[in-house]
Amino acid sequence: MNLQELIRNNRSYRRFDASYVINKQTLLEMVDLTRYVSSARNAQPLRYYLSNEKEMNESIFSTLAWAGYLKDWDGPAETERPAAYIVITVEKDLNSSFTLFDAGLATQTILLKAVEKGLGGCIVGAVKKEKLREIIDLDQQFEIVCVLAIGKPAETVVIESMKNGDFKYWRDEEGVHHVPKRELNELIL
Repeated sequence: MNLQELIRNNRSYRRFDASYVINKQTLLEMVDLTRYVSSARNAQPLRYYLSNEKEMNESIFSTLAWAGYLKDWDGPAETERPAAYIVITVEKDLNSSFTLFDAGLATQTILLKAVEKGLGGCIVGAVKKEKLREIIDLDQQFEIVCVLAIGKPAETVVIESMKNGDFKYWRDEEGVHHVPKRELNELIL
């Protein structure tokens, strides 16, 4: 896939094939790419916790909230859960007002690599951070930024034109996930 195809296929997937296994080496390959992206002041403040084990994944899952606009959906069923998680943290001593830029570059890089490998993911920002800190035994010198859910997508995500400024995603009767996007002319000032 070329870059345009990678980006267009990089959707926020929330339902996965739970029987699909992602090995630790695959997660390491994804995170390894983050070493090469830009970092404010070159501080490289991000650190990663990797999980691909069922028991730990279940514990991490319990700390996450999924798809805020889908009020009648509590998140993926057990057969639709991700095969892996990457918890992105920042070292407090290196934290700055630019940390979210670093995290954005890192998450996009990881998710593009996932797409290249036939996988998909979702950036989850609604996290019970203190509970997750305890579960992964995270030292106090690190703060949790977000969690990436990674797996083999088991849903269809359709991009469509935004109508009347309504940016909320939704699912139709067949469970197809629809994501409205602004037209290019709306982005240019």
